[in-house]
Amino acid sequence: MQAVRVNARRQLRPSLISTYIQSQRLRSDAPGRSNTESFPETTETKVKEPFAVFRDVPPLRKLRRTMFKEGRQVGLVPTMGALHAGHLSLVKHALEENSDVFVSIFINPTQFAAHEDLSSYPKTWEEDLSMLKQLEDEHANSSSPNKHSRIAGIFAPTVKVMYPTLPPTSDVAGDGSFVTITPLGKVLEGASRPIFFRGVATVCTKLFNIVQADRVYFGQKDIQQSVLIKRMVKDFHIPTEVRVIPTCREPDGLAMSSRNVYLGERRREDVAILSRALFAARDVYNSGVLLGKSIKNAAYDTFNQATTAKRDDGRLGGHTRLEIDYIALSDPDTMNMIPGLDKIDPRRGAVLSAAMLVRPVDKPQTLEEVEQTTVRLIDNVILEPRLP
Repeated sequence: MQAVRVNARRQLRPSLISTYIQSQRLRSDAPGRSNTESFPETTETKVKEPFAVFRDVPPLRKLRRTMFKEGRQVGLVPTMGALHAGHLSLVKHALEENSDVFVSIFINPTQFAAHEDLSSYPKTWEEDLSMLKQLEDEHANSSSPNKHSRIAGIFAPTVKVMYPTLPPTSDVAGDGSFVTITPLGKVLEGASRPIFFRGVATVCTKLFNIVQADRVYFGQKDIQQSVLIKRMVKDFHIPTEVRVIPTCREPDGLAMSSRNVYLGERRREDVAILSRALFAARDVYNSGVLLGKSIKNAAYDTFNQATTAKRDDGRLGGHTRLEIDYIALSDPDTMNMIPGLDKIDPRRGAVLSAAMLVRPVDKPQTLEEVEQTTVRLIDNVILEPRLP
């Protein structure tokens, strides 16, 4: 798995770029939206959609049985909507490797704690379908040897469909049927968000069981999630290949995320500090350094120097407050943390991951309500194994 810095907007063709930028603008009001402003939850769609939209399980399974009989290869891209170029990259890879692709759009309540942003998570149903349709059309007109593949449908179930017996709970000790992966689900992001990976593992198990895809696609940005899903697939003998696609980044290095719309203009200017810190630490590793402490210190030093410089020239002072939650070195297969005094095994490499809290601006101005919420950003880089 190779971590690469990608100018994701340049990957898109001009027609798709305009759709992407327009959808990003439309999302700028997302934190103020009601949770009811999601995709339509009726089984009948009044406006003709560009794809078959499945709200319930039986119709999708009927189609899937037909595909199975015909020997068609099926890919699945699980999303919560609010699509961006990173999601489109996953769909593009899926179209290249399968004859039929399903995209799921479901904001999974069981991975949000009570204090998190479930009610305000961006919801852009029409824009999402438009972007997917344009991507499919461009793929069909490309020179790809697999250009006849298609997006076979959108699985957009209701909460009742996904959690049919009990209402979903955000309590650590809540009742329900859950999938837990320990200890992997309790470290790093799992330590900061105790129910997150339980919710992710549970909903992914449901999606894999419903769609029964040959391949499923995740982004490297959520590396711990990807490792956890691989573990779950192996432990439960799920016949689905997990494909992890390199992170898509903005031109300044920021990892693309649906939550980036919460930042607002002023905070957005400063948050690429996190990715620069990780890149600097990767450079230290690539120079031959193996001691964990030295590599992590390179990330911390770069972060501290950059934030200090911004405060000194007035760009950060009085506005953006950035706090590191963690910077961690982990085994690439288990996500077990590598102690600072240990050396990285060059035959295995490592994952260098980080989380950062972006606090509300100190002196908000008119129309900057979007900047009055704390935003948690995650990122990582792969420290590639070295040949002996």
